[in-house]
Amino acid sequence: MVVSARRREKLQRLAQDIRADGGQAVANAADVTDYVQVKNLMDTVCRDLGRIDILVNNAGHAVAKSVQETTPQEMDAQIDANLKGVCYGCHAALPHMVRRKDGHIINIGSICSRNHYPGYAAYVAAKFGVLGFSRSLYEEVRKHGIRVNVLCPAAVNTAWADVAGAELPWPREERLQPMDLAETALFCVTLPKRVQVDTLFLWPVCEPTV
Repeated sequence: MVVSARRREKLQRLAQDIRADGGQAVANAADVTDYVQVKNLMDTVCRDLGRIDILVNNAGHAVAKSVQETTPQEMDAQIDANLKGVCYGCHAALPHMVRRKDGHIINIGSICSRNHYPGYAAYVAAKFGVLGFSRSLYEEVRKHGIRVNVLCPAAVNTAWADVAGAELPWPREERLQPMDLAETALFCVTLPKRVQVDTLFLWPVCEPTV
């Protein structure tokens, strides 16, 4: 497994934790908003490990502000991380998967991929884009034996809300946990090759679905 993110120190700790738990992990820092870095990452993975079996695009960034209060730079940052990062990751990995006629892509969307929320317009736009991009991509690559799934979680117990400046009313222990998404992704990739899961929406029981 190769784990990648911008913050090298946290990335190294993550890889160490995975290895301490009996897994195998290599840390390779990259910024998903920089296509050159993303392509270099994919090429390095294939060179060192031989192939890319599963790609998970999970980078995300939000700013909890109205459109009028959001600066153009903040809009760009949300579109770049949430949408262009997914597009870049898929674009850079696809040649390796197409060549092997095999591969699985998991893109992390959001409940915002379907629902609209005031105060998050740029984030919602990006996540709507992730869903549309992923569905179109699947129709292009299924002939190559490649599957594309989108996982769309509601409230998750991560630092997302703190960084975004969002106030979520549900206790952290009652929100979805990162492991819940990991297990759902594992479910998708372990299904028979003949099965395609289009989109999965995940809700914590504490959060209303309407």
